[in-house]
Amino acid sequence: MKKKFVSMLVCIGMLSTLLMGCSTSTTKTASTKETEDSKNKSADPEDYQVVMIVKQSDSWFDDMATGVEQLKKDTGLNVTVQVPETGDAASQISIMEDLIAQGVDAICIVPNDPSALIPTIEKAKEAGIVVVSHEAPGIADTVDLDVEAFVNKTFGELFGEKLAKAMGGKGKYAGFVGGLTMETHMEWYQSAVDYITENYPEMECVTKEPYEDGNSVEGAHDKTLEILKTYPDIAGFFDCSAHGGGICEALQEKNKAKEVKVVSLALPSMSATYLEDGSMQAGLAWRPADAGYATCYAAYLLASGQEIKTGTDLKITGYDAIEVKDGVAYGNAPLEFTAENINDYKF
Repeated sequence: MKKKFVSMLVCIGMLSTLLMGCSTSTTKTASTKETEDSKNKSADPEDYQVVMIVKQSDSWFDDMATGVEQLKKDTGLNVTVQVPETGDAASQISIMEDLIAQGVDAICIVPNDPSALIPTIEKAKEAGIVVVSHEAPGIADTVDLDVEAFVNKTFGELFGEKLAKAMGGKGKYAGFVGGLTMETHMEWYQSAVDYITENYPEMECVTKEPYEDGNSVEGAHDKTLEILKTYPDIAGFFDCSAHGGGICEALQEKNKAKEVKVVSLALPSMSATYLEDGSMQAGLAWRPADAGYATCYAAYLLASGQEIKTGTDLKITGYDAIEVKDGVAYGNAPLEFTAENINDYKF
C-alpha cells in the first residue's frame, strides 16, 4: 500500500511539473507575441522605410516627388521615390524585386500596368511588406490599400461635361489615354464617353477605343495629325493623360486651334500657355504632390499597425477625411484649370 502511495506521489509530482512547464511555455509565447506586436506597431515614422515607385520621369511625377519629400520633412518618415528607367511594368517590377530583397516596410506604386504587377505585389506581401497603390482601384483586392484623389467615374464625367460645353454639344470628337493598360485613364475615358452619349446625342465619338499618346506630348502631337487627316471635320479632343498640349500644338500647326476644342488632364506648368492662348479650353487634375503625400502616409499607417477607415486623416488637403470602400481610400481633391485661374497654381 505504501509503495502504491509513493508511486502516486511521484506521478502527481511529474504531472504538476508537466503542467507548470506547459503553463510557462504558453505564457512565454504570449509574452513574446505581445512584444513582437508592440514592436511592429511602433508609431515612430523614423522606424519605417517606405518607397514610392512612380510611372516615369516627367513633370507630373516630379511634383509627386515634391509631396513625398514634404512628408519626410513633416513627419521624419524614411520615405524615398524611385523612378523607372522606362515607363513600363517591367521596369517597375525590377524595382519592386530589389525592394523586396532589401526588406523595406512598405512599397507605394503608381502602376503602368496594374494587372502585370499582381504576382510581384503578392510576393511583396508574402514577405511582410505593405503595398499601397495609387491610380489602380482595380487591384484593390490585391494591395493592402489603393488611394485615389476622387471617385474615378465622377472625374471621368468631368472630361465629358467640359468638352461638351466647349463644343456646344455638337460634332465629332476623339479621346486619348496614355496607354490602353492604364486603368484609371481607361475608366475616365469610358465615363466621359458614356456621359456624352447619354446627355449629348448630337456628339459622335469617332472610335470605339481611345487613341494612345504614350504619355508624351510628342505622341499626342503626332497622333492628332493622323486623326486630322482621317477626320478633317473633327470638332473636339479630350486627353486623359497630362499631355494634351501635344494636341494643341498639332491644331495650331494646322490652323485649327480656334475651331477644335481641347480638354485635358493637365499640370499648370505644362498647360498654362495653351489655356491662355485659347487652344485648350479646360485642364483637369489633382495635385500629384498631395497624392504622393497621402499614399505614402497611408502606407506608413498600415506598416505601423494603425487602422485606416472612413474619416481617417491622411494629413494633406483633399485627403483629410477619406472615404474607404472596398479597399479604396477616396479623397476629394479634383482641380479644374481655366485661363482665368491657371496662374493661381504653381506646380
